[in-house]
Amino acid sequence: MSQQEDIASRFSGGLRVAIIGAGPAGFYAAAAWFKQKDINVHVDMFERLPSPFGLVRYGVAPDHARIKSVTRVYDKIASNEKFRYFGNVQYGTDLTLEDLSSHYDQIVFSVGTQGDRMLNVPGEELEGSVSAREFVAWYNGHPDYRDWKVDLSHKAVVVVGVGNVALDVARILAKTPDELRPTDIACHALDQLRESKVEDIYIIARRGPAQVKFTLHEIKEFGDFEAATTSVRTEDLELDPGSASELERNKAAQRNFEVLEKFSKVQHAANGKRVHFLFKTSPVEISGEGRVEGMRVVANRLEEQEGGYVQSIATDTFNDIPCGLVLRSVGYRGTPLAGLPFDEDRGVVANVNGRVVDKPCGTPIPGLYVAGWIKRGPSGVIGTNKPDAQETVKLMLEDAVRAAPCSNRGPEAVVELLKNRNVDFVDFARWERINQHELREGQEQGRSRIKLATSEEMLKI
Repeated sequence: MSQQEDIASRFSGGLRVAIIGAGPAGFYAAAAWFKQKDINVHVDMFERLPSPFGLVRYGVAPDHARIKSVTRVYDKIASNEKFRYFGNVQYGTDLTLEDLSSHYDQIVFSVGTQGDRMLNVPGEELEGSVSAREFVAWYNGHPDYRDWKVDLSHKAVVVVGVGNVALDVARILAKTPDELRPTDIACHALDQLRESKVEDIYIIARRGPAQVKFTLHEIKEFGDFEAATTSVRTEDLELDPGSASELERNKAAQRNFEVLEKFSKVQHAANGKRVHFLFKTSPVEISGEGRVEGMRVVANRLEEQEGGYVQSIATDTFNDIPCGLVLRSVGYRGTPLAGLPFDEDRGVVANVNGRVVDKPCGTPIPGLYVAGWIKRGPSGVIGTNKPDAQETVKLMLEDAVRAAPCSNRGPEAVVELLKNRNVDFVDFARWERINQHELREGQEQGRSRIKLATSEEMLKI
């Protein structure tokens, strides 16, 4: 008997798969299943917000509309007759792991990472010290951050980190309201940015320009502001032997370095905002009485270690940067999910290549899987989630021939369960009405979209 025949005989009416989380990893997992043409599979996707698309809607910067166009691919996946979307359904509250296990043969968790890594420096708990993740969610209209407050009344901001997210938040602060207005940035964020008093934006990196993680497209944008200039200290471009070797081996880093060299020749204008890249610099302490008033930083020297890694080593040279806001962008971190083992060291659900295990490096738990950032950690770009999800689905396919069918196999059983619990779930047709409303409102105001920033507003539509 073939694998397909074995699965067909084992699961009456077809294999039933639940995906928890409607971001890129979840949609790519659904797509990977639908490519199994010889297997009858039904996919139900659950998302705690009414709106799907996760990181694309609430993580991608509003001025990066081209990246957001990937949602057309997800729309096509959602149009499959064997796909159902259940928005506004909270895992752990509206549906428990026990509920899912009784209604689905296999379950994939693709919920992303909802927490933050810390700087672990004194003063990090002060008001005005926040994560870039929170700031991104705020300006992207995430319902959890509709009423979040950020103080932009101070002249200087420090952004810690040099990944793409760090550059996103710095760029949003540097742009004028007129530059941001055509985008889908949240209305409440645009209003507050219009009143911003920020003049200086410091982006600090513990290592040098040869080790940066941002893309060429991201850094080049810092030369195209309407009313802001970008500078790099000349001495930061002086390379230690290890960095020189690293740069020689990395074509992408060479192109980034060329852009940074141009910024080292920039003289800031007398008016307008100023962006300062400070490499070989680490935060030591955030200071202030009750709220952020400044940051003490230390200059680093770089040393190549055995194996080629270039490490930053603190010197005895310190500087103070007066500032009223600190945005840390040193990495996201997963948070535990009800009923699933968590790997505290890695900040992800305990898993091996996508199979959930009972403890880190432990034994697989039948029927439970992960995909995306909650599987591998917050790394890569949106497209990285595609092969990641395909890897997980391949394991699910291997395991299906040994899996036990769920007890409540009827497709309407989970619908009745949610209705009995008075869960006002949003199917894809309802989401499309929300989507069309946002686009229509945007068109009327000369913008790409006017996002509804609360679940209540979305449900009214």
